[in-house]
Amino acid sequence: MTSRVTLGESDFLFDGQPRRILSGALHYFRIHPDLWADRIEKARLLGLNTIETYVPWNDHEPVPGAWTTEGMLDLGRFLDLVHAAGLHAIVRPGPYICAEYDNGGLPAWLFTDPEVGIRRFEPRFMTAVESYLRRVYDIVAPRQLDHDGPVVLVQIENEYGAYGRDDDYLRALVDITRDAGITVPLTTVDQPEDDMLQNGSLPDLLKTGSFGSRSPERLATLRRHQPTGPLMCSEYWNGWFDFWGGEHHVTSAEEQARDLDALLASGASVNLYMFHGGTNFGFTNGANDKGVYEPTVTSYDYDAPLDEAGRPTEKFFAFREVFAKYADVPTGVLERALPSPTPDLRPVSHASLLDSLEHLGSWAATGDEPALFDELGHYRGLLALEAELPAGPSTLRVAEVRDRASVFVDGARVGTLERARGDRELALPAGRTLTIVVEDQGRVNYERRIGEPKGLVGPVTIEGCAAAWSALPIDLGRLDEAPDRPWVESEEARDGILRFAFDLDEQADLFLETSALGKGVAFVNGFALGRYWSQGPQHTLYVPGPATRAGANELVLVELDGAPGLPAFAAAADLGPVRRDTLAAQGA
Repeated sequence: MTSRVTLGESDFLFDGQPRRILSGALHYFRIHPDLWADRIEKARLLGLNTIETYVPWNDHEPVPGAWTTEGMLDLGRFLDLVHAAGLHAIVRPGPYICAEYDNGGLPAWLFTDPEVGIRRFEPRFMTAVESYLRRVYDIVAPRQLDHDGPVVLVQIENEYGAYGRDDDYLRALVDITRDAGITVPLTTVDQPEDDMLQNGSLPDLLKTGSFGSRSPERLATLRRHQPTGPLMCSEYWNGWFDFWGGEHHVTSAEEQARDLDALLASGASVNLYMFHGGTNFGFTNGANDKGVYEPTVTSYDYDAPLDEAGRPTEKFFAFREVFAKYADVPTGVLERALPSPTPDLRPVSHASLLDSLEHLGSWAATGDEPALFDELGHYRGLLALEAELPAGPSTLRVAEVRDRASVFVDGARVGTLERARGDRELALPAGRTLTIVVEDQGRVNYERRIGEPKGLVGPVTIEGCAAAWSALPIDLGRLDEAPDRPWVESEEARDGILRFAFDLDEQADLFLETSALGKGVAFVNGFALGRYWSQGPQHTLYVPGPATRAGANELVLVELDGAPGLPAFAAAADLGPVRRDTLAAQGA
């Protein structure tokens, strides 16, 4: 018999029987794929019956037409593991997801044509969106409940009421979704404010709420806008994210459990945002800019019930007691984590970043303005720029830096320009060649600065004049290539590309201590752990066990600032000084 999920007067109906959805957010793209099953099982042990995930368009289609579902992006395998665990699934494909993720999940290439109307009913945008959604639904449609799969809900857009109002756009998304074979109920989510709930949905879609406190009050607002149908908080913010230069956000497990209890006592369904946050591996973190640019850190721990390394927290056990009042909770025991191994790190060799550039990309002349990342089809990471200098000392002036530029004259570092500080100029000593390494620190994922191009935004002048520029997109995926690169055996190097070795008896989760380093990105055995920065708050990078191996392992750092010390391994995570928030009142 084929199972179905429908919407009743006040409940979700599974084959006509009322059932509450108890869900938790797991983003497959923030978790090593060999750990998906572990995280899903721990969700089941918490008492959850459903797993929710976003889908990041920018990762699945990094350039137009280059669709991928490999490795960490295998959505089908993730959903199959959810199903194998006996749980349901909620899929939220956007196309915009926010999620503190790079560009809110929208591909940067969408914005290279200024005529494309993002997040509205505009033909060029809708053509790209339809192609994307149909690829996602090719994976999701055969895995719906009525096909004996796990998927029970699909979301249309994401918090659209906070962005604008375009009913034609939302209707087109619904039509594409239904035409692609999605038969389960469709939902929208908005913060429980009158204008957002009014603008962000359509009459035939189930409205759900996003909030992290005062649940009965917010559910009442939701009910005013939707007299019938199940009540659901589909983003219950049980923690918060961090940005570089800030503090680590923590909320009270006791307060959150009490409010979660009030939410469930109201008869509502819930999706914990997050159940397990995971990690912004590589260069995938987003940023906020509401007057000040604030890039999100590598860790997406989120002070969730399951921490970044998949270990149960105080919040996990507090929430499980609440869920046990409303549903049968499995009796499996979860042990609290033991300290992680701390193997010795041995410096092996180093190479100058500037001397290695020819191994990491190709130079091309770009004219009298330095090329932007986006103009080169290079949408994340690092970009090298080069120009010849006039005779004598000079001044570099830039209209805007997006987002951080390390400046060298004849190979010697002379300074840094930072977006967050509002830097616009730098005095240069006499020399022949100016080289600038620009870092995209994460694209804004919220509000109107989504999609802005990255690089040195012009006009860019040297002593008041234009220059002849060349550009080289830096491909850090090529770090292990080119054995003839100028490696130098050294135990003293603190700058450039640094190689270390360490040994393990077996695969193990590790925490790389970065407090003695400057700024850069780390790789273990070729797996991109993400960014580190001495200004914190986080001072460790999570190393997933499956990225390690028994025996010899390699750590590679691309150190941009020059490290005062050396890396080490720590027994536990250090996400920085704690900011103890009351119940989350912000928007995610």
